[in-house]
Amino acid sequence: MELVSCHLVSERIPKYSPTNIYGKLKFNEEQYDRGFIFLAPNLRRLTLKNLHLLQSDFYMLLLNPLVTLTHLDLSNCGDLHHFDYTEHLVNLSSLVLYNVEGIDTKVPAICKLANLRHLDISQSRDEFGKYEKGTKMLRTLVESLPRLTSLDISGTNLAGRGVAENTNGYVSDIPGLSSRVNNPFQFLGLYETSHDACLRHDIPAKLIAGNANEEQILVAALAYLDRTDMLQKVMNELFHLFRFENCEHVGQALNIVLEAMSRHLHERHIQISGSATLFYIVKGTGRELHDDVKVKRKIITTLLNGMNVHKNDDTMMRNGCLTLCQFKIPVDVLFDYERLVNILLHSVDGMAQESFVQRIGIYLLNSLACQVDGHQKVKLGELGAIDKMIWLITDRLEKGLCDDVLEVAWSTMWNVTDETPSNCRKFLENKGMEHFLSCLEPVYIASYEFPEIPRQRGAPPQHDGATGQCGRGQGAALLLGDDGVPDCVLQPVGLPSDGIEVSYNAAGVISHIASDGPEVWTVAEPSRSYVLNKMVLAIDRWDLNSQRNINYRSFEPILYLVKVYHTPECQQWAVWALANLTKVYLRSDRENQPRNTAFWWRKKGGLHLLEDLIHHPSPPLAVKTLAAIVIENCRKFRENGYQDVEALLDG
Repeated sequence: MELVSCHLVSERIPKYSPTNIYGKLKFNEEQYDRGFIFLAPNLRRLTLKNLHLLQSDFYMLLLNPLVTLTHLDLSNCGDLHHFDYTEHLVNLSSLVLYNVEGIDTKVPAICKLANLRHLDISQSRDEFGKYEKGTKMLRTLVESLPRLTSLDISGTNLAGRGVAENTNGYVSDIPGLSSRVNNPFQFLGLYETSHDACLRHDIPAKLIAGNANEEQILVAALAYLDRTDMLQKVMNELFHLFRFENCEHVGQALNIVLEAMSRHLHERHIQISGSATLFYIVKGTGRELHDDVKVKRKIITTLLNGMNVHKNDDTMMRNGCLTLCQFKIPVDVLFDYERLVNILLHSVDGMAQESFVQRIGIYLLNSLACQVDGHQKVKLGELGAIDKMIWLITDRLEKGLCDDVLEVAWSTMWNVTDETPSNCRKFLENKGMEHFLSCLEPVYIASYEFPEIPRQRGAPPQHDGATGQCGRGQGAALLLGDDGVPDCVLQPVGLPSDGIEVSYNAAGVISHIASDGPEVWTVAEPSRSYVLNKMVLAIDRWDLNSQRNINYRSFEPILYLVKVYHTPECQQWAVWALANLTKVYLRSDRENQPRNTAFWWRKKGGLHLLEDLIHHPSPPLAVKTLAAIVIENCRKFRENGYQDVEALLDG
């Protein structure tokens, strides 16, 4: 088999020195007589990078038999001496000596490689790119290599001071390139050259890598995709371009950022600058991006890759979370749901407490718990979402803090348990109801200074999944233990009427416990009838016009209770909830509400269930009156042009 390409890269770590690869660095007479290190006379391309300790004898022996080489890359290699052992490489068309020291001593040898089309003598280290006679050195190289179409002198002083010179009748702002005024290069690397060469006017090149404008920055990014030290700087330039200016070639910039982040996953600075740039790209593209599923998934996957590797880095996690917030959550991330959940759960307790990352992580978790199916909710519970939220709430209780973290932790808990019995069980096993009551203790609430917020600031927002499902099946068994109905369920039912949120939640739990029939009520005191009577008295005191913090995903738990004819108290709680919704919440927010309510009512047959209830002989008058209010409210809104209200109760 003919060997045509060889790529060798030494990592920059002491234990992996060239000695370990090639054996002893000193060559005896036998090796000299043999005349080669490895014999590959047909080799076309050779890349040898980051070998700092080898001496010129090694390179002489290495290159001696490789007479057919067309491409040679010795980036970051050490002592190449005068490089005169390359004179026999007459077929060489590409030579890369990036970050090689003492290029000025190698100019005579390079000038003899007459077939060179690409020459790279760029530097990323200032101390090695400064030459005493830079202009003369550049002129000598260019005039000796007439076939050059690509030249990179980035990071050097070879472009001079910017004073135009007239050489043989040709004027150029880069004196050493005056001979190419009428024969411009296809590519010229001028990134971070002395005296800002890339800003000059008369530059003999079609494509320029620099930082003078958007085009130069994008060219530089493509040219240096494999050079992390240079790429890091260019990525910062690209970030500032998107942050402070308008970028015309957004698609090209996006591809470059994604490619850079994918190639250099473990390079922290590239991930940080890349994710920051993605934030502005995603934010600025709007609907155009949201319509392209393939591109969205590529961006999200790249972000999650970086966040997963750098999940303990506050800046990377912040950039990633902020960028993800620009997408439609959870719809756009469902394809990689589990991995994102794990990353966000780490942000809750693996990052600095009270940090922005912790807060935004909780918000995203809450969004991931909304509007997803049961499988994903179960997965959230299995991955530890409930444990993490209980931990957060406990931390807030111990510190006496009532803040947005506490509120969103409760909201997340309610969303995760919504219509998900396995998560409800986890919630109860972790003493979730006890934590709920603790957040409502007058002593705890009074310790906060929230004069503009109602008493129940510490309470979770209303989501009927937890209040409903926690009181059914195994949840009822956990609640109705040997000690009877726990205070955390019974006590809130009779709370004062200055706010019904807590009383409503507790009554919902009791309704679902009672909906499974008298046989589930396994305790003697308090009796089932006593608790249900207390609940009805509380419902009768509630104001049907009460504004509540409400966020229903579906009404399945409530509609389930509408059909519980054996316990009309359960029906009363359910129908009151519907009457309150249609009386208060359909009346407000006329522009957006129909869309929301149409989503809420996934369960079909709502109107028919209420009409059946009205005509059934068992329910008391109070229950039928509430059912009639619901039906009448929906009909009024339908008559006023809300066609979606038909779907509100009928699906």
